[in-house]
Amino acid sequence: MGEQSVRVRRPGRQLVAASIGNAVEWYDWYAYTFLAVYFSTQIFPNTADPVQGLLNAFAVFAVGFFMRPVGGLLLGWVADRVGRRNALTLTILLMGGGSLLMAVLPTYAQVGALSPILLVVARLVQGLSIGGEFAASTTFLVESAPPGRRGLFSSFQYVSTTIGQLIASGLSAVLASTLAKPDMTAWGWRIPFVVGAVIALVGFWIRRTADETHPAQEQLAAGNRPPLFAALQRYPRQSLLIVGVTIAGTITYYTWTTYVPTYAQLNGGLDPATTLVVGTIALAVFAVLQPLGGMLSDRYGRKPLLLGFAGGFALLVIPLLAAMTSFTGMLLAQVAGMVLLTGYTSIAAALNAEIVPGEVRASGIGFPYSLTVALFGGTAPYLATLLKDLGHPEWFLYYVVLLSVLGFVVYLRLPETAHRPLD
Repeated sequence: MGEQSVRVRRPGRQLVAASIGNAVEWYDWYAYTFLAVYFSTQIFPNTADPVQGLLNAFAVFAVGFFMRPVGGLLLGWVADRVGRRNALTLTILLMGGGSLLMAVLPTYAQVGALSPILLVVARLVQGLSIGGEFAASTTFLVESAPPGRRGLFSSFQYVSTTIGQLIASGLSAVLASTLAKPDMTAWGWRIPFVVGAVIALVGFWIRRTADETHPAQEQLAAGNRPPLFAALQRYPRQSLLIVGVTIAGTITYYTWTTYVPTYAQLNGGLDPATTLVVGTIALAVFAVLQPLGGMLSDRYGRKPLLLGFAGGFALLVIPLLAAMTSFTGMLLAQVAGMVLLTGYTSIAAALNAEIVPGEVRASGIGFPYSLTVALFGGTAPYLATLLKDLGHPEWFLYYVVLLSVLGFVVYLRLPETAHRPLD
């Protein structure tokens, strides 16, 4: 029995349930990066060297990043065995718990080495949660969609991700501008994590009342419970295909949303304030574009958008980055990149769900997707900075072009899945 046999009575509420949780997940994830400069000197020893403390904080951030494949596998497996809704309530509780732990984290001066240990625990929990979130919410969103609307529903995966990022950035900026730096360092950095924990409780309540989209109980009754590695064992080709369709998307996404401000500062001579304003405007435009991309894919298919995305980046990433030497140049270039990127992000959830069969859909998406993001997306800013330091910043651009070309070839060979029945 496939997911199409499950009747979703309130698709609008389903959309809210998935989106609010995903926004909370990414709000907490990004709040860490924005606030690390303040709490790092409180958590790590040798606070006389703030740079070392910040490096330690980002090392812990990387540890959380590589927990995402584990979360995608384990919590995706939970979603396949006991239902998407149960997995989604678990992921938001984990993220809220990690955020609460961050909010009450004792300092190194108070508890010594236990402080950084607890920070690592919080990030491991949040990394596990965010890996499972993509697996469960992707399947939940797409399986909740009315006929002919899978692309539209899929697009809210990145709408909510971007909203979470903007809220984290906005709240952090407001606190930093209204509180004195000593107050921000002493206690102000805790406020966004308190807010994240509270919003997680709201998201938990909304998700508990959502409709289940996967007939897990019927599968359990029939003794058809997929083992942990069922997706990899039964569908290795589909698992490899998830990797193939994700590589170009994740390298360009993390380059364009995370590294571009740094690139404009290092290579274009722009100041941090300018790049922050431009980045915020571009993210807002990006969020608005997602539903449009999803609707276009429902009407004309997934492949035209995917080919336009990968081909566009392969041809334009170098000239677009070269244009980032002024406010106007950076704004136009970053928005143009966001338009191209929408060809992937707006339909990634739908495409993944249409590739993997329903019986193992969540785990079949979660593990290969999260592993690919960790290997290619999570390392993008570090690799770009390293190559710049070695005197070869252009090598990173060639790397992005190469992976975009690889993505174009994969998309060219993909069968069109937009108008097929799910499962």
